[in-house]
Amino acid sequence: MPIRLIGRTTDFRGKTLWEILGNLKDHGVGRLVQRNRFQRYPVPSFFRILRVEPLPDVEGSKKLSEVRKVRAVVEKVFCGVQYPRPVELESQTYKADFQLVPKHEEAALWKSIEQVEVQKRILPSHVEFPPLLKYMLISEMKAKHLPVTEPKLKLKLKRGDQGRNYRLAAEVETPNAPLSETHQPHLYEIPKTT
Repeated sequence: MPIRLIGRTTDFRGKTLWEILGNLKDHGVGRLVQRNRFQRYPVPSFFRILRVEPLPDVEGSKKLSEVRKVRAVVEKVFCGVQYPRPVELESQTYKADFQLVPKHEEAALWKSIEQVEVQKRILPSHVEFPPLLKYMLISEMKAKHLPVTEPKLKLKLKRGDQGRNYRLAAEVETPNAPLSETHQPHLYEIPKTT
């Protein structure tokens, strides 16, 4: 009889973070760990362990996500960009997707991120409103007897570590990374009336 697998599949390959760090001297402080999920990018991504502490088991829990968790403070390098501050990993540490970087390969990883040149993306500071909302705004301008202008949505960037590689264009600057309007451009086409 053939074997039939039931349930969700996963593409995780490796061990949980605690399985790796629990077997190392000083719980792996100073060592490099990679997630297999990030190996799909051409530029390396990895974590350098700064501090580790196991979390207590949740009483009576049999869920894998609550039994094998660990809190780790790491220095994160994602796609060749090193984060300026240490990052705390906790919620993903139970996933069996980590692998230890051998000591003889650590120097090559650090050297490879030094050679990465990150180009800052300049995004437009204003974008068009969706057609229906634009129509409503123009109708409102006409109703209030205001001069009718083309309404534009002013963009704001969320503060945080994620926004280091992009910024909004200044008034005299042209963006080098335009935002795509939508995945469904036919929604932005205005039908011709006869």
